[in-house]
Amino acid sequence: MPADARSMEMIVTLQSLPTLVFALVMLSWFVFAGVFFFRKKPEAAPEQKRVSASISGVALQGVGYAIVWSIHRPAFSPVAPFSREIEIVVAVGTVAIACASVGIVMAAVKTLGKEWSITARLVEGHRLATRGPYRFVRHPIYTGMFGMLLATGLAISYWFSLLAATVVFFIGTIIRVRSEEKLLREQFGAEFEAYAERVPAMLPGVY
Repeated sequence: MPADARSMEMIVTLQSLPTLVFALVMLSWFVFAGVFFFRKKPEAAPEQKRVSASISGVALQGVGYAIVWSIHRPAFSPVAPFSREIEIVVAVGTVAIACASVGIVMAAVKTLGKEWSITARLVEGHRLATRGPYRFVRHPIYTGMFGMLLATGLAISYWFSLLAATVVFFIGTIIRVRSEEKLLREQFGAEFEAYAERVPAMLPGVY
């Protein structure tokens, strides 16, 4: 193949990268949502205690998602004027983050079973989750949620909107973590304290 033809093929491929990344991230979102809406629901357990304060955390996480979706760059454009090599790395990394996030959330929801809830609560017979992804972080669902925020921002947002969304999302996440862990400390005491001491909350080395 002539050099000019190869160069043109490379240009076309790079121009199509943002479109491909967008499509794969959107597909990941469908799977992500399906984990919660179409999961096999275990038999419901009687609720012992719920903390309504975590609702404000849920709302702030939602605002974070709203920022990356609403303040976005022109459709199918790269996140920044990178070189060809870096653009490919960013594209592959974005898709990898989205896929890994879905996998983490699927594993976490399966591990929790009947104990999963949108807001912080305890159910009858509640167990402290330390298996599966809970061996590595105490709140893997939030890890997956942040991964989806990051992948979406890299796929469609400006860097400053992704940064703002990250700040708002983390504030909401901290509220939810504190609400949930207040219940867990009351329920499991020293067992939870030992677990929290050796396992990070959401992102190893960060939080």
